[in-house]
Formats: sequence, structure tokens, C-alpha cells
Amino acid sequence: MIPATMDALVKTQAGKGLALQTVPVPEVGIGEVLIKIHKTAICGTDVHIYNWDSWSERTIKPPLVIGHEYVGEIAALGAGVTGYQAGQLVSGEGHIVCGRCRNCRAGNGQWCKHTVGVGVQRNGAFAQYLTIPATNVIVIPEGIDEDIVSFFDAYGNAFHTATMFDVIGEDVLITGAGPIGIMAAGICAYNGARRIVVTDVNDYRLELAKRMGATAVVNLKNQTVEETMKQQNIVEGFDVGLEMSGSGAALNQMLKLMRNGGKCALLGIAGPGTIIDWNDVIFKGLCLQGVYGRKMYETWYKMMATVEAGLDLSPVITHRFHYTDFEQGFFAMNSGKSGKVILSWED
Repeated sequence: MIPATMDALVKTQAGKGLALQTVPVPEVGIGEVLIKIHKTAICGTDVHIYNWDSWSERTIKPPLVIGHEYVGEIAALGAGVTGYQAGQLVSGEGHIVCGRCRNCRAGNGQWCKHTVGVGVQRNGAFAQYLTIPATNVIVIPEGIDEDIVSFFDAYGNAFHTATMFDVIGEDVLITGAGPIGIMAAGICAYNGARRIVVTDVNDYRLELAKRMGATAVVNLKNQTVEETMKQQNIVEGFDVGLEMSGSGAALNQMLKLMRNGGKCALLGIAGPGTIIDWNDVIFKGLCLQGVYGRKMYETWYKMMATVEAGLDLSPVITHRFHYTDFEQGFFAMNSGKSGKVILSWED
């Protein structure tokens, strides 16, 4: 029996914080699926919305239920939906695309100009129930821990970035040890990279990167990447760079440390006015590839298969709370001393 109301974390107005409120359960429309949420994970985007930074001011229109990393079960099917059934364990692609533009029709929905974000432009998953289009539903194979599935959206970002270029036998530099950078280290290690060096200024998260498979970590407050390169016998420079921080300084350092012909995948969102030395790109013959979201839907297939094959993401989980204790979860994220923070929506 689906109730009429539910608990949800709502951005009620401009300003810092969220409110736990009772709101109507969303109606499941034509072509949609209603999902009963089991667990969610707090993303960096959710932290931006909670803190109400300049990006949130420009982007978010309260009131809004936020959240886009989740796992749950199908509770109801809208008219016209086939191929799914109530009770199936699912997650969902957080980018709802138009399906009509050139990129969508070419199988590149991740580049759709008309993307609508779950928990950003429409009500999200920090609630007991969520509706999404059936086309966005991802059925989860049996045997995968729900805690891991709860942050598959973020894992997909890491997987898309870390598999953009071949890393087998290569030396990889990852700038930024947030949860996505930490997972990227594990993915590169699993996929056969020779050396994986992760940089940040946060010792707590650098230690998590080591646990996930980083060969070496560098705290830029008191260490240099160049010295670590000597210790790791990285002579000509890094073969592959993964920029996860959004820091202009980190990006510029990466470009200078790449070997000639190196390849960089850029996921971190750079701040306004970020400047790079384009001569590093030109004279070294570097390849720079912007990365957004996940390939729809090839990344989902491969990232789930990799977990089934043995990639262990559990070291990235550091905190678990009931949704009623969400303030503790956001405190942990804001402290910088956390990996993935999971909220349970089950009794």
C-alpha cells in the first residue's frame, strides 16, 4: 500500500540548510516508475545546495526535494511502462534527457543540451519515494550490496572518467581526492595501471585513496609531486591525467607533469576565470577530454559488471546515518573527514 504522504529533505528557501518535511508522495505519470527509496548517498552537489553557494543561488529554485544517489525498489508502474515489475531492486540515471536531439539520437545522451537533473531541476531522491522516467531506471543485479549501489551515480562519474583512456601499464595522476577521485584510483588499479599518484591537501581522504589502491599520495601542503615521481620511477611524465578537483592550480600542475602525447580527462568543475598555459597543451601534443556524467547507458553496464567481477568499493564508505540524522551526514561531508556518507530510509 503506497501512502499519501512521505518524509523528504527539502530545500525550502534560499539560504543554508535543509528541512525534513512531510510532503505528498509523487504521482507516477505516464511512462514513469515510482521507486520506494531504501538508501541514499550524499553527493558533493548536495553539499553545495545545503551550503547555498553561488552555484546553488544560480541553479536551484526552492522548494525542492534534493538528492540523486540512491537505491530502492519499484513500487508502482505508470501507464505504458513494460519490462519492469514491482519489487525489483533499482537505481537510476540522474540525467533526464530529451531523446530527440542529435546527441540523444546518436547514443550520446550524456551530452544532451536539454538535460534535467534529478534533485537539481526536479524533485529528487532524499525522500521515501521518487518518480523517474522508465527509461532512466537501472535494474541492479542480485548480490551487490545496497550500500554500494546507493552511490552508483558518483561511481559512474569516476568510472566514466577513469576509463576515458587506456590505463593498462600506464602512469596515472589523479588531482583531487574527493570520493570520486578516490574511486577513480581504485578503478585504475583494477584496470591495470602501473603507478597511480593522487594529490590533495586532505590527509584523511588521501589515506582513503591509498586504501582504494593508489600507489602513492601527495599532500601538496608539504610534499611535491616531482619527488614522488622520482621515487616511483616516472621518468618522462604521466601518461594519463584525471582532473577531479576543479582547481585551476591542480589542472595547470597536471599539464606540466604530463609526458608528451599524454591524455587528460577533466571531470572537476573549474571556477570562473580559470586560465591554463595553452603552450603546455600545444607543444606537448596533449589530449584534453571534458567528462560529464555517465555514458548513457554503457557506463552503467560496465561499472556494474566490474563490481560483480570483484572491484571492492567498500573502503570509500565512512559514515552511515538514518535520514532523520541528516544533519550529522552533512556535517561529516563539510568536515572533509569523510568518504561516502549513506542515509538509510528504511525503518
